[in-house]
Amino acid sequence: MSTYTASPIRNPDLRAPQLMTRRAWWLVALNFLIPGSTQVLAGNRKLGRIGLAATLTMWFLAAFVIVAYLLWRTATLSVLTNSIALTVAQILLAAYAVLWFVLTVDTLRLVRLVRAAPGSRFWIAASTVVLLVASVGSATAGAYYAGVTSGTLNSIFGAGAASVPPVDGRYNILLLGGDAGPDREGLRPDSISVVSIDAETGRVTMIGLPRDMRKVPFAAGSPMAELYPDGYRRCDVSVCKLNSVYTEAELRHGDLYPNAASTGSTPGIEATKEAAEGVTGLDIQYYALIDMQGFATLIDSLGGVQITVKERLPIGGDENLKGVVEWIEPGTQTLDGYHAEWYARSRHSTDDFDRMERQRELQAAILRQFTPANVLTKFQAIAQAGTQVVKTDVPQDMLGYFTNLAMKSKEQPISSVELTPANNVDQDDPDFRQIRALIQADLNPPTPTATPEG
Repeated sequence: MSTYTASPIRNPDLRAPQLMTRRAWWLVALNFLIPGSTQVLAGNRKLGRIGLAATLTMWFLAAFVIVAYLLWRTATLSVLTNSIALTVAQILLAAYAVLWFVLTVDTLRLVRLVRAAPGSRFWIAASTVVLLVASVGSATAGAYYAGVTSGTLNSIFGAGAASVPPVDGRYNILLLGGDAGPDREGLRPDSISVVSIDAETGRVTMIGLPRDMRKVPFAAGSPMAELYPDGYRRCDVSVCKLNSVYTEAELRHGDLYPNAASTGSTPGIEATKEAAEGVTGLDIQYYALIDMQGFATLIDSLGGVQITVKERLPIGGDENLKGVVEWIEPGTQTLDGYHAEWYARSRHSTDDFDRMERQRELQAAILRQFTPANVLTKFQAIAQAGTQVVKTDVPQDMLGYFTNLAMKSKEQPISSVELTPANNVDQDDPDFRQIRALIQADLNPPTPTATPEG
């Protein structure tokens, strides 16, 4: 009796091409499905045990993350968005990719191609290479994404404010659009909104504040309220509008906010936050500043943004339309970053209230396009654009919570409250009680009462 038939995997009959061909396919498949098993069965058992131990560890970690996500989604997302955890994941995935590469090369040695049937040798070798790229490539890509994510999060959320609980069941975030284009000197908030999020349901209300609003009050007890107890009427800049609060605080009242830089903020942002609190009557916990100069880059990284244009808008030109470069035509279309930025900024034949509405449309459209498939396929470009565009004081340890909340928000429509003449708001002489009542009516709609039987 031949001694080879007792163990065809470890001690095959080298004179049987058909047997060697089947053995080769088994080894290649096992190396892809259970890395390390090929070496345990047919090669260096010590190397195989290392491979199996690493594989089982990775499987266990993956299963644990899936179960934890299903049971404790917020806590799991907090860990997955932590830079330390991402760095550890990057190291583990990179090490596993190297180990898998070594195991695959060793598997190619163990299959003994020259002993397989001549017609199968090419396909065995080609399949091994393809599976090598798929396996090692996926682990390497995972390590790369973990590294890029960690760097992006550290850049955007490096210095954040302290974690705070919701107020009246809501998180309120000041959203500023910084107009720092090449034709502007310095950065100023061209778009001012408050994003109010229900901390339980994730329902989002976007409150648009006119940048030219006058006589704005500041939050009671705030530094700016002490300077302007009767509201922003007589100021240290040329025009006392909401938009100029930022500039005045940056230039003349930096000493009022000595801790702003340590929390990732600025005196201008803190003063604008106090003004937004005074207008809306809401406690604002955090801010997010979107640099409109990099806004176009973010939209391009997403592959454009789909918008329904309601009226013809010029790009460039003066008030008499001299020097117009081109027009944004009406209709539903996908705008690239350049055209989307002009869609938000164009002033001719429109007023600031029209611009506010267009800016809110853009913000909502961009949020809709942040789908997992879109982000994964354009991950690097989006991450790079994010570091250029977004600045915030949201602490990194709150990312898991807000990510979970954002997933709930995407399942329901975004509500909008625009403080414009359409809602009987006079920006030159606003009635702030009426404004706060308008906001509360949207945040806390009346609960329908059941009709009595009979």
